[in-house]
Amino acid sequence: MIDVIWPVWLGRNLTLLFAQRGLRSLTQAYLIIIVPIYLARLEFGAIEIGFLFTASAVSSALLTAAVGLLSDRYGRKLFLILFAMLTSIGALIFALSTDFLVLAVAAAASTLGRGGGAGSGGAWGPFYPAEQALLAEQAGERDRTTIFSAVSFVGVLAGALGSLFALLPAALGLWLGLSLLDGDRVLFAITVGLGIAMTIMVLPVRERITPRPKLPGPRQRWSLSPRTLDLVLRFAATNFTNGLAIGLLGPLLVYWFHRRYGVGGAELGSLFFLVNLATAPSYLLAPRLTRMLGAVNTVVTTRAISVILLAVLAVMPTYLLAAGFYLARMVAVTLSTPVRQSYLMGIVDPRERASAAGLSSLPSQVASSTTPALAGYTMQTISLDLPLELAAFLQAINTALYYLFFRKIRPPEEMPPAKWEEAGPDNPDLSG
Repeated sequence: MIDVIWPVWLGRNLTLLFAQRGLRSLTQAYLIIIVPIYLARLEFGAIEIGFLFTASAVSSALLTAAVGLLSDRYGRKLFLILFAMLTSIGALIFALSTDFLVLAVAAAASTLGRGGGAGSGGAWGPFYPAEQALLAEQAGERDRTTIFSAVSFVGVLAGALGSLFALLPAALGLWLGLSLLDGDRVLFAITVGLGIAMTIMVLPVRERITPRPKLPGPRQRWSLSPRTLDLVLRFAATNFTNGLAIGLLGPLLVYWFHRRYGVGGAELGSLFFLVNLATAPSYLLAPRLTRMLGAVNTVVTTRAISVILLAVLAVMPTYLLAAGFYLARMVAVTLSTPVRQSYLMGIVDPRERASAAGLSSLPSQVASSTTPALAGYTMQTISLDLPLELAAFLQAINTALYYLFFRKIRPPEEMPPAKWEEAGPDNPDLSG
């Protein structure tokens, strides 16, 4: 009974990391709604908004790769502190400026308004490699997927609360007579404080900095072991197509809802609140589903379902139908998120986890930086719905590649103990 109320694996460090994830998810949940709508209220068009998020995506890609390489060597906590501070700085600039160039620079530096969207649990951004490795360090092989699912569960519940914050500008207009723009700026001011709180939250976390394996040759300082490099290349290939799809959706999905059905922050905040609540149980079910199907089969199955739902979403005639299909799609997507994260951390050398997370997600980040501008141009000049259909096609390719590349590679918890001991962390043959 005690283990249900307070799991035995939830120590001090994990509690602090869970708390910071909760705060980050809360801020991302309303910023991903408010930032594009705020820019639209400033009378910037879809093309300008697309270019702003392209700049933010390019910056995010470079920062993610840098964090992955540097945090394995210099520590992961340092970078969680840095990006919490950048969140505060970026929000302060958004609250004080209306100049497009200034806002674009602030968005690029802080990646404000970017994230995994409703149901993601705040799992994405340049901090991702450092956080993933730090979480995995605190978990044993048996509890790793459970811990990744639990932190996502905390994040998505916090995201549900954060989605309701998107209602605040309209509420302040009713209560205090503030304009919607001023209400948005109040939210940016709140974000400044939350960024400071995230910084304070992670300061007491303790980590172990384990030296990476030494490799022969002059580039040994930054080189990965052969096995990790092989896995990173496989993940990079699959993540590239997913990144193209993410760039076509991302924050422009909010803009799509806004233009397609005429809904604003209040309606979308309510929808994202419901999505977060509906996806929360998925994170708790993910470990059980993984034990039944295996990690790779779980990812492939849930991804295939989400592809079908996304393709159907684009042709829905009413907002209520579109909202229903979007909610169902996000439930399917969230089932795979902690499984994919835990799977990567389980099959790479623990000393190279942050580097693997950063480098394997780099193609996704780069690819996602190329398509927001294209999506904005397509929505404005060709078809409002076309980017969603293209995203569904690209994610179908991603699903097929994931199965092709990883169907024979099993994480340690899915292998007999003798087999894992024989393979060892440096042996590339981990097929079941």
